[in-house]
Amino acid sequence: MPADESLLIPPALDQLREHPEVVPEEVPGLLERLAEVPDPRDPRGVRHRLAAVLALTACAVLAGATSLLAVGEWIADAPPHVLEQVGAHPDPLLPGRILPAETTVRRLRARIDGDALDRAVGRWLADRRPKEPGAAGLRGLAVDGKSLRGAAKARGRKIHLLAALDHTTGLVLAQLDVGEKTNEITCFQPLLDTLADLAGAVVTSDAMHSQREHAEYLLGRDAHYIVIAKGNQKKLHRQLKSLPWKDIPLQGRTKGVGHGRSEIRRIKVATVTNLLFPGARQAVQIKRRRTDRKTGKTTIKTVYAVTSLTAEQATPEEVARERQYKNTEVNDGLTIRVR
Repeated sequence: MPADESLLIPPALDQLREHPEVVPEEVPGLLERLAEVPDPRDPRGVRHRLAAVLALTACAVLAGATSLLAVGEWIADAPPHVLEQVGAHPDPLLPGRILPAETTVRRLRARIDGDALDRAVGRWLADRRPKEPGAAGLRGLAVDGKSLRGAAKARGRKIHLLAALDHTTGLVLAQLDVGEKTNEITCFQPLLDTLADLAGAVVTSDAMHSQREHAEYLLGRDAHYIVIAKGNQKKLHRQLKSLPWKDIPLQGRTKGVGHGRSEIRRIKVATVTNLLFPGARQAVQIKRRRTDRKTGKTTIKTVYAVTSLTAEQATPEEVARERQYKNTEVNDGLTIRVR
């Protein structure tokens, strides 16, 4: 899918701004990943390698460039050691010109395969991810969608991305543009198909993705899930609500402050064998007590969830922590960002 004309900076490169701690030793790995992006140009007359142009654009974005004009200006003044690191070699026809012009960056940005660029950057970020699981022994992955602020298609439709985010590092490992003729549900499996290794991961998502097909897909890839049960799974929700929660002791309690409110979460977890959802092993009840710090208004809401994790694989506190991460609000911007 070509990158949209209205985007000032490709989202895949913009997300690097959130993780600028790149050391020189990692640049070759980034160049290798960027080389995976197909070059849309005719090989005849190509003066600058696509990977080098994308790497220079990424450097400009990391340095704070927020428009293609700013990217072009940064590239024009790029330090010699940066040019050497990214492999920006002199043009054999014009030895005096070693840098791609802003017009070159603009044309390439409009023609490259945006999804391929997303995959390349996501794989490089995954390469940098710590190999060990988090402190709780679980490797969490949040799947969520976000409409981009200030970016729209030619006919005015906002750009909407579905992203897979690593809980521990906050890295966006994969993202897809949700086209106007589809929706997040149909993009769930294609998004996760771009991740080579899902075995052992715990995928969290909102109620929209509480789909039987999604659960079966994750189980087929040796992954786990924690999903909310709402109106799109009416029978499951009724089944969860009817469990004898009053007889189940409180198993976890967390407190937090953020987004102008304080919140207390009380969690109960029950092992079950007959839930109306593929692979479900535990039922979860979370009571959220939220207080608006400005108005003092307090609301109490009960949420039900199911998970394929067994009691031996995850304690109630661990389930609550993974679920709480998914429920954290995301900021406006070009990528999914939490915490």
